[in-house]
Amino acid sequence: MKTVFVGGSRKIIRIGADVKQRIDRMIEGGLIVLVGDANGADKAIQTYLHEREYRNVRVFCTGDDCRNNVGRWPIQRVTPPHRARDFAFFTAKDAAMAEEADAALMLWDGVSNGTLVNVARMTARGKPAVIYVAPLKTFETVRSRADLERLLAGCSADDRVRINEYIAEHAHEYAQAGMF
Repeated sequence: MKTVFVGGSRKIIRIGADVKQRIDRMIEGGLIVLVGDANGADKAIQTYLHEREYRNVRVFCTGDDCRNNVGRWPIQRVTPPHRARDFAFFTAKDAAMAEEADAALMLWDGVSNGTLVNVARMTARGKPAVIYVAPLKTFETVRSRADLERLLAGCSADDRVRINEYIAEHAHEYAQAGMF
């Protein structure tokens, strides 16, 4: 059965009809939805899946503390790399979801570094990611580093530099896959 990693920016607290339609297609197809436990997009996605009474969901949490599990779905606990609650701690679950998923749907606020790192994780593994660009209300499919660069071309020069630096800073996570 196909598995989809659904997540996004913490600044996205509601999802619109266009994103709900995409999620509805996942539900209709009986896909397994992997979602994180963060506030923002993760919680908004969980809330919608719960409203739809969808059960084919797994919530990924780092360590023993699961911040949100709206539908009381099965939890996939991910061992953190260390005890400090930093970027590496919280993104351990994202790396696990990218590894397990066949594809991704990411909700991007146009500035979140973490969302684009998750897209890079997917493409590094040869898996497609559909990005909903919230400010533009458009969907973009990213299958390669070139696709990601085209997406970033629409950002300001300062944002492109910041995002590329951020991705490069965390490239060690997926360098083995040959993307960076």
